Amino acid sequence: MRTTNPEEIDFKNKFSLKGKVIVITGGMGLIGRAFTEACLQFDGMVMIADIAKAEPEKSAEKLNERFEGRVAGISIDVGNRKDVTNLKDETLRKFGRIDGLVNCHQNKTAKFFAKFEEYQDEDWDAVVETNLKGTYLTCQIIGSYMAEQGSGSIINMPSTYSVVAPNQNLYAGTSLGCPAAYSASKGGVMALSQYLATYWADKGVRVNQITPHGVWNNHEEKFEENFSKFSPLKRMSYSHEVAGAAVFLLSDASSYVTGDNVRVDGGWTAW
Repeated sequence: MRTTNPEEIDFKNKFSLKGKVIVITGGMGLIGRAFTEACLQFDGMVMIADIAKAEPEKSAEKLNERFEGRVAGISIDVGNRKDVTNLKDETLRKFGRIDGLVNCHQNKTAKFFAKFEEYQDEDWDAVVETNLKGTYLTCQIIGSYMAEQGSGSIINMPSTYSVVAPNQNLYAGTSLGCPAAYSASKGGVMALSQYLATYWADKGVRVNQITPHGVWNNHEEKFEENFSKFSPLKRMSYSHEVAGAAVFLLSDASSYVTGDNVRVDGGWTAW
């Protein structure tokens, strides 16, 4: 609405996702599940996409007990063009439209935390295939549909280590680390997102990013202890603390936001 009078705006309603269909890849993951729940609580419709092992169809069936048919699930490999095309087609068959795409997928191989000097080509390729190529395919196939539609919102998930280098002291005394393959693939996601934000701006498709950091998932005690020393907020985050950013970026409340990176990092990159 073209107005200078805030009294004419229903601000609460601008955050509603009612009538919007959201595709969430990696929807069975730690953050993906929180995004799915948040979108449904804000009255959206959600297609959960994840690998077959994660059983997204079964999760959707369970969620529909509370959300009355507003959820569907599909098993896919985001690095496979045929699977991603099928994801688009099945979402349109089920819901009739697509208004939002949230890319939460990522791959951690069995040797994901190997030292850089010892990293194997197959592990590097697997991480890049899922993290970067998967995002390229979903954006190309589903984003192109939204560009033809004339509206849509895409949220990609880079990493804190797309913004800054890892502090290796964080991992001292733990079995964890941050592989170069992860940083490189997520850095590519950030560059791709910025490219698409301007590429599709005149088509009504907004492309933004959410960068979480230190999302707690029963981490080793030593890691939590280390993390608290380097975080301005002195603690790790929780998946539900990231979900609010997704609701904002998917809703009309962010109608003039594109090309942005919302860093939900507890001030980590502010030091």
